[in-house]
Order: sequence, then C-alpha cells, then structure tokens
Amino acid sequence: MRGASFAWPLLLLSAVLEAVWATALGLSNGFTEPAATAVFALAATLSMVGLGLAIRHIPLGTAYAVWVGIGAALTVGWAMATGAEAFSIVKVVFIAGIVACAAGLKALPAGKDASAR
Repeated sequence: MRGASFAWPLLLLSAVLEAVWATALGLSNGFTEPAATAVFALAATLSMVGLGLAIRHIPLGTAYAVWVGIGAALTVGWAMATGAEAFSIVKVVFIAGIVACAAGLKALPAGKDASAR
C-alpha cells in the first residue's frame, strides 16, 4: 500500500468484499456448491488481506468496527434487495445507524488521545 491515503478506500473495498463473502457463504449451502464456495474463499481472502493492510494506517479497533459495520449493512441490504430477507423500514433505519456510526469513526481525528484513557 502506498500510504495512508489509500487506507480508507482499501478498508471500504474490504468491507464490500466482506458482504460478498458472507452472501456467498449463505449460497454455498454448507460448502456443497462449488461456485459459491470458490467466491466465498476468494472474497474472504481478499477482504482479510485488505483489512490487514488498512490497519497499518488506521487503528485496529476503528478499522474492524468500520469493516464489520459496513459489511454487515451491505449484507443485510443485499439480502433485502434480492428478497432473501424480508424488507422492513425498521431494519433500514438501524442499518442507516450502523453506516452513520462507521462514518462517525472516520470523522474522528487520527492519533492517540491520552485524555481518553
């Protein structure tokens, strides 16, 4: 990775790949569907590598929270959009809350805050 300027875009791409592998995992039917299993393995590997590279420049706790939150929100959103999960306005509101919290973590100043200890 060239520097810190690529850390956040890489983290977001890794979160998208988390949603891909989670969806593929569901479609793999217990790893009995070869195509879905292959997509799961590739997306999970790339997602983890991206997360690992991003934490070189983003604190682990922040990076992990954003990665999981965005990945989970996309997974549920995709499941509702495809009809795999029932649509609910309440779910959409809570998913929006997850995304807002992830954006809030990005907006926080970088660095260690000694007063927060």
